[in-house]
Amino acid sequence: MDQIDNHRRKLLALGAASLGMALLPTKAMAILSTPRPRVLTINNLNTGENIKAEFFNGKSYNKDELARLNHMFRDYRANKIKSIDTALFDQLFRLQLLLENRKPIQLISGYRSPITNENLRSHSRGVAKRSYHTLGQAMDFHIQGVDLSHIRKAALKMKAGGVGYYPRSNFVHIDTGPVRSWA
Repeated sequence: MDQIDNHRRKLLALGAASLGMALLPTKAMAILSTPRPRVLTINNLNTGENIKAEFFNGKSYNKDELARLNHMFRDYRANKIKSIDTALFDQLFRLQLLLENRKPIQLISGYRSPITNENLRSHSRGVAKRSYHTLGQAMDFHIQGVDLSHIRKAALKMKAGGVGYYPRSNFVHIDTGPVRSWA
């Protein structure tokens, strides 16, 4: 009888644990997954630079590789570098996993200094006054050969920050701010 009760308890505990895991949001599930290296391949369309960086080795962030990525994401107009939020790189890596795609990311805009941002605002209605780009928390990009709408859908599915959709300009915006979207 004790053996049956123990077996029943184990089954109930396993069932409760499975239900709990199913109810966790996608972001939490990603954190619970097995740690592994995270690699990004990026082409900066404005400077012609290319980079392949293993920014996370499965246990910790690689400071040298993050510095290379920060340089790639710099404000090329003002030649200013800012530390980019590592959550943005994580978000981009997870996006590639969702898309099941390893093609290079085509970076259009990463960090923008406040002066650059203001200059762009004076020429375009689509530039936010308090842009996450100025905080090192946003990027505009596309992936060659991947439909822009698929990138947008995958980014929205992650619920990891802001997602802007600009099909006329051929890019998607993602950031690490609050979850929201616009087109």
